Amino acid sequence: MCDFQRIKVGVSACLIGQEVRYDGSHKRDGYITGTLGQYFDFLPLCPEVGAGLGIPRPTIRLIRRDSQIRAVNVKDASVDHTQALAHYLDKVVAQVSEVCGYILKKSSPSCGMERVKVYDPLKPNLPPERDGVGLFAQALRARFPLLPMEEEGRLCDPVLRENFIGRVFVYHRWRDLLATGLTPASLVDFHADHKYMLMAHDQDIARQLGQKVAQAGAVTDLAALGEEYIILLMAALSKRVTRGRHANVLMHLMGYLKPHIDALDREELLDTIHQYRQGYVPLVVPVTLLKHHFRRHPQPYIGRQHYLSPHPGELMLRNQL
Repeated sequence: MCDFQRIKVGVSACLIGQEVRYDGSHKRDGYITGTLGQYFDFLPLCPEVGAGLGIPRPTIRLIRRDSQIRAVNVKDASVDHTQALAHYLDKVVAQVSEVCGYILKKSSPSCGMERVKVYDPLKPNLPPERDGVGLFAQALRARFPLLPMEEEGRLCDPVLRENFIGRVFVYHRWRDLLATGLTPASLVDFHADHKYMLMAHDQDIARQLGQKVAQAGAVTDLAALGEEYIILLMAALSKRVTRGRHANVLMHLMGYLKPHIDALDREELLDTIHQYRQGYVPLVVPVTLLKHHFRRHPQPYIGRQHYLSPHPGELMLRNQL
């Protein structure tokens, strides 16, 4: 469970230091290049350059015109780049089809995922609404609805960061599964491997997926079942996990150890899980203690659970949860 392949991830090119911004500068992000770069192979793209806007170029912004969102030059709103930006994805769709995640530049009129400024030319004295989505980001979500996406600014939030990276690894494993050929047995195994991870995110969806997997051997269209499965799975994994849900999963895992550890070890585990639930220690503490006991008392079913090692420990994602 601790062997991780490098994964291809799309990224706004300015975030890895490429000088592609409107003024020829970049927005290199040290966490993306220095930390995530050890595990991800990046596909850097700049929709504005790719759409032919050039370097340097006039700045653009989103405006609301006739109930539509348009991308226009700031100083000359008659210069409209909406179609070029919206259709840039068509030029690179083959490359983007290979990625298992995408990191976008926040607030960008092309790449911003949310809260992008939208101006109203009819109300020049009012501040812009922050309800827009970058045109490339919007096209990306429409074409690849299951693709894990995040903005570099939101990666500063420990919960969002761990959630995004965890989904990237799950989506990568799913793509590998499809590449080797989906079978009823492989779908059952995939679901079993992710049972406790899924339980932490959404127990209701976990039950629904369990019911779907139970049909795997009887359905005539396994590919369709697989599509239904991954849609529900990625929807569940996009939800934030609370300390309470994590603690619930930790207690379930501890149940496998009760016949094998003594009263003092049980008390220590319970106390550590309680401390985590109360916010006194991060998630890595009870997880590390559980893994210690499972090394001493191996349980084959637990040994395959990605919940215990969902991503490389060196990323230290659970040290702040």
